Amino acid sequence: MRRRRRTAPRGSWGWTSSPSARAGCTYGTVLVDVEAGRVVDLLPDRTSETFAAWLTEHPGAEIICRDRASAYTKAVKEAAPHALEVADRWHLLQKSAAVEKTCHQHRDCLRKRAEEETVTEGPEPPPMLLPPAELPRTQIIERTRHRYEDTHRLLEERWTISAIARRLNLNRKTVHRFRDTDLDELLASARERRPNGVLEPFKAYLNTRFTEAQGQVSGTRLFLDVQARGYRGSRQVVRKHLAALRAGTAEPVRADIPSPRRITSWIMRPRETLTESQDERLLQVRLACPDITRACDLAWAFADLLRHRRGYLLLEWIRQAERTHRSP
Repeated sequence: MRRRRRTAPRGSWGWTSSPSARAGCTYGTVLVDVEAGRVVDLLPDRTSETFAAWLTEHPGAEIICRDRASAYTKAVKEAAPHALEVADRWHLLQKSAAVEKTCHQHRDCLRKRAEEETVTEGPEPPPMLLPPAELPRTQIIERTRHRYEDTHRLLEERWTISAIARRLNLNRKTVHRFRDTDLDELLASARERRPNGVLEPFKAYLNTRFTEAQGQVSGTRLFLDVQARGYRGSRQVVRKHLAALRAGTAEPVRADIPSPRRITSWIMRPRETLTESQDERLLQVRLACPDITRACDLAWAFADLLRHRRGYLLLEWIRQAERTHRSP
């Protein structure tokens, strides 16, 4: 009986002389015999032409396990049209965009619960809440705005994703993200990545000290105080926040809630790998938002299907996911 050959272009290998020169990376394709568990070849790039030529020179592949790069499926259709294409489990588990989108959409649930707990517990005097200001025009936020506008302008001019990536000096995945994500969601994510975000957990304390001292407080003293409490940022960031308090332009203190990306990472990882603190914080997220809880349960069930090879339960999982999507 003829043994099936499985050829798997498993993602890509990249190498570069400078880790920061992302646009200068060169990518190849690793071909793996899945049954034997060994590498059989390394192609110099990820183009459909190269992979199609390899398939033509090595006929007989019946099952091709690959990632979602469009070049691979194009090559298979051209050089091995009768082969069955399947996605590998690792890439399926990495496709967490739907979970992260749900976490973005329901951040208000988490913020509301965090604010309620702050009001209920509140051992310290309430921090000084200042009028909400327009989203600050920081370098990261402005760069996000420009990239979003440039990406959509080029898309309207019918540029391809690859051409846009070369033109804007971006990774293709980044271009996909700017194409498929709302601007507000991108700006919220950029806001969380601001350099002074390291000060966020200490702002309530700083605002309280500033209010108690009626503004007569030393920036150096405050810096040493928060440093003793675990702050690892620069003195300049503390002074800048103090100046904003004095000028009345500081942003209100945000509730200490995890970012959508962090919540998604907790959900998608095996639960036994979470620390006690991460597991507790994920529990609080689930208690705060039923929609994130449903997304979490579906993600866990899907991961269980893949990791334990329970494909016979897939149709039931799909029906359950559809019912969850339709429910109010």
